[in-house]
Amino acid sequence: MLYHKIGSVPEKRHTIHEKSNGDLYYEQLFGTEGFHGVSSLLYHYHRPTMVSKIGDTINLKPKPAINNNIVSRMLQGFNVKPKNDFIKARTPVLFNNDVQMDLASPKKGKADYFYKNSDCDEVLFIHKGTGTLKTMFGELRFKYADYVIIPRGTIYQIEFDNDHNKLLIIESKSPIITPKRYRNEFGQLLENSPFCERDIKLPKNLETNNERGEFLIKIKKEGLLHDISYASHPFDVVGWDGYCYPYIFSALNFEPITGRIHQPPPVHQTFEANNFVICTFAPRLYDYHPKSIPAPYNHSNIDSDEVLYYVDGDFMSRNHVENGYISLHPGGIPHGPHPGAYERSIGQKETSELAVMVDTFKPLKVTQAALDIELKEYWKSWLD
Repeated sequence: MLYHKIGSVPEKRHTIHEKSNGDLYYEQLFGTEGFHGVSSLLYHYHRPTMVSKIGDTINLKPKPAINNNIVSRMLQGFNVKPKNDFIKARTPVLFNNDVQMDLASPKKGKADYFYKNSDCDEVLFIHKGTGTLKTMFGELRFKYADYVIIPRGTIYQIEFDNDHNKLLIIESKSPIITPKRYRNEFGQLLENSPFCERDIKLPKNLETNNERGEFLIKIKKEGLLHDISYASHPFDVVGWDGYCYPYIFSALNFEPITGRIHQPPPVHQTFEANNFVICTFAPRLYDYHPKSIPAPYNHSNIDSDEVLYYVDGDFMSRNHVENGYISLHPGGIPHGPHPGAYERSIGQKETSELAVMVDTFKPLKVTQAALDIELKEYWKSWLD
């Protein structure tokens, strides 16, 4: 990540940082991998440790309806019901020990609590809607096709501008990072990377809330949601610097890698984590060999489950696919274009499709909520 600094920080870390009245600001190291991973140093007006109340706990662990899946499935993602509460709006559909994928259709409105996921880094893909992510690091305005990356442990509130919001949420037990092959030994994105640092939107508008009282933070830990109240506002940071913070990358800024013949899915990779990757299928020119076949060739999913979330455009490899659909092609069986798609693609010059792909290297479990929005006969759709 990039080094970033906002607000007031002392010249030297771990040294005195005084308020105007001579009292001290309170330093906090924020990182997601102990003392060796990327981190930031935050300076709080009040001690960030003042727990004032411990409340209820509820279980958010997803339950599998199907533990061992070998069936190709298509889910109608927009059929998830809208809800007012951001947490309750999150509907788990697919998961394993590394990653969880939720669909959400939250309505407009500011929650009367703060949220912290202590289990997972989060990727909020904004399919529909606009709004503001408010955190202890500042604010991020989001819009259509944005990936909003939130490191675990970040305290935040999210405000939507209207009721018409559709999100794909990916929770990762390990840090979400840009692919190592895109970066040099200093961490800088290379010239052949499909995006660069200029494409990354950083937090701004840091507001220091010097308030005492009772502030409810709903904290997810080990799949349980705990109500913990603190005696000071969690956004009381006067300044911070470092490498660990939320940011936004727009899928519309992904620059596809193309070739004379069809390129394999890894050229679309955008992020990686332990045992899964996230790819972006962005609008692009098709292959330009005179005998090229733009549709993907059939391939065997032996090592991975492939999930494709359809965002926009005409998906040339699939028949009858709508925005918000999610396909699951499990490891163990081959898959490829639908009948006719292979032939239809010949001679096509470009595509306007936009999709998010998640390839997991461990099998995914399927929830009942996923089965409730499934197109039941999808697995038969390759028959002539």
